[in-house]
Amino acid sequence: MNVLNHIAIIMDGNGRWAKLQNQKRTFGHKKGAEIVRKLTIHSSNIGLKYLTLYAFSTENWKRPKYEVDFLMKLLDSYLKKELVAYLENNVRFNVIGDISKFSQKLQKTIEKTIEKTSSCNGLTQTLAINYGSKDEIIRAIKKIKDIDNIDEKSFEKLLDTSDMPPVDMLIRTGGEQRISNFLLWQIAYAELFFTKTLWPDFTENELDNIIEKFKNISRRFGGI
Repeated sequence: MNVLNHIAIIMDGNGRWAKLQNQKRTFGHKKGAEIVRKLTIHSSNIGLKYLTLYAFSTENWKRPKYEVDFLMKLLDSYLKKELVAYLENNVRFNVIGDISKFSQKLQKTIEKTIEKTSSCNGLTQTLAINYGSKDEIIRAIKKIKDIDNIDEKSFEKLLDTSDMPPVDMLIRTGGEQRISNFLLWQIAYAELFFTKTLWPDFTENELDNIIEKFKNISRRFGGI
């Protein structure tokens, strides 16, 4: 039975879910944040060590300004409200991506949440915000000082995920079957699961069912 340490999720479908409810896309994002909370607490309760969530990509700046502004405010309020839940559930908060593009207010909220939860040693919840894997790899390349002696292990130390294990399982909700520039290096041998369920409808039970499938997959990592 496979050991599961690290799940990554592309949380897709908020906008389409809102449309089905005859609501604005922002309504779907608000509901999606509630699912993040539920899935994070559940992941902590079942003993998962790492949960990495694709929250805002480097390409998402192309969205309408009102939607981007709403997402920034939602992230700020989410972190402030969830700090107690993080601490109560022994969850360490982490981010990957370039947060320098965000407002000073949001950066301070992010940094405060990281600091306040730094002693938690249960689940590490990582939000990928202003994150793109190509951007991450390019930033890592720029850090290389001795190109002749670089190898996989030393290069991984330059990535945003340097203190995290490889992704064991990647889930994408919403029905699309693509990676969308998410953790391209880290998912090299991850098991991929795609579900038609829109993110606001994704449940703890569906996550558990996917985990059960993962545990029984034959993982050969290039071998026989």
